[in-house]
Amino acid sequence: MQEKEIIIQDVEHISLAAKEFISVVGDRRVFSFDGKMGAGKTTFIKAICKELQVQDNVCSPTFAICNVYFSETEGEVYHFDFYRLDSEEQALDIGVEENFYSGQWCFIEWGDNVKNLIPEDCTYVRIEEIEDKQRRIIVELQ
Repeated sequence: MQEKEIIIQDVEHISLAAKEFISVVGDRRVFSFDGKMGAGKTTFIKAICKELQVQDNVCSPTFAICNVYFSETEGEVYHFDFYRLDSEEQALDIGVEENFYSGQWCFIEWGDNVKNLIPEDCTYVRIEEIEDKQRRIIVELQ
């Protein structure tokens, strides 16, 4: 496994980090984001979606569990937040497996709550807070 590190200097430079992320991940489409509450998972996913030309309002699907956005260039983009999930069965009930294997962009927050459902080819992304509000994005490339 190879790791790629991307540093976000501040929120004004997040679009540069999102562009670098898209370049680094190539054809990969399923991503599980890990980081402490408030680390910036949703904020970074929002920046990635903006670079993917998503026209919808990108926000945390904390209560909806799944938000589906549309991009003129990429089609449907799935954004999951499994923080409030009680069981993997709940995820199955909303059809996550179909989304995970659709070939479309899938961004997963709190993936540990559905770890048995996540595809083997999932790319894991850690977001760490570092000094002066900077963030370190670590992309685990298989």
